[in-house]
Amino acid sequence: MKVLFLGSSQFSYIVLKELIDSGVNIVGCITRIDKPEGRGHKLMESKVKSYAKEIGLPCFESKKLKDEMDMVKKIDYDISLVASFGQILSSEFLDYRPSINVHPSLLPKYRGPSPIQTALLNGDKFTGVTIMKVAQKVDSGDILMQEKIDLPQDLYYNELEKLLGEKGAHLAKKVIDEMEEGKVKPQPQDDDNATFTKKFTKADGELDLRDSALNIVNRLRALSENVGCYLTIGDEKVKIYKATALNDLDLEKGKVDTNKKRFIIGTGDGALEILSLQSPSGKVISGRDYLNGHHEILGSRLL
Repeated sequence: MKVLFLGSSQFSYIVLKELIDSGVNIVGCITRIDKPEGRGHKLMESKVKSYAKEIGLPCFESKKLKDEMDMVKKIDYDISLVASFGQILSSEFLDYRPSINVHPSLLPKYRGPSPIQTALLNGDKFTGVTIMKVAQKVDSGDILMQEKIDLPQDLYYNELEKLLGEKGAHLAKKVIDEMEEGKVKPQPQDDDNATFTKKFTKADGELDLRDSALNIVNRLRALSENVGCYLTIGDEKVKIYKATALNDLDLEKGKVDTNKKRFIIGTGDGALEILSLQSPSGKVISGRDYLNGHHEILGSRLL
């Protein structure tokens, strides 16, 4: 079966690479147009486009796929496979050829743009991947296959994204093989049990020491590697990357412990040990190294 791949994100790249490595017949891909990024607003191509160029896979850029069906119809494919493409697909596209989607959650739970982050933020004990038939309503299509996985509580976003992308690719291959054999049995989603996710912004990365240590760690797991998380220490917004909850330590809310070897702060419930962080214009360092240069915060309150 000839597969056209649609994707634009890091998750898309992980899925595409695993599909290629697994022997799926990807005949081409469609991705977002190059967009300005960073302080210099330099045009950057998607990871999907970069990888496609690297392996010699035909790759087409799309601004609005609904206006580019002439391009689509020039591609010889049997089915499209979508993974974090970033566009709502038109009825014309969906009617032209069958289309399936790799979604990193156990639908109908966590429809929308941030299922991986939301599972981590909520401290879920398990998550999974769904392969579904693409429908006009976002993430509402019939379920073709699902796989549930345990979610270790020390796993951060990048690792989980890679794990779900690779599992999603293998699951999609199974679905494609079963479609060729006519064995797929679509199951409608239960819309009454659907939950929805939002797109996270920089404002969501602010850490609130009035919250519990566990909730703060979950926020770091979800957002520190992509959106970014920070604490205000003195006059600086310090990026926090990793931390651990110390529920057996009783420390005043917002107070920095006097232990010079471990950067520990009291929270609304339990204490938080900062493991890695970065001052503005500085490099990523350990909590202990930060304290070596900031003795003045020992015993102080950050609230």
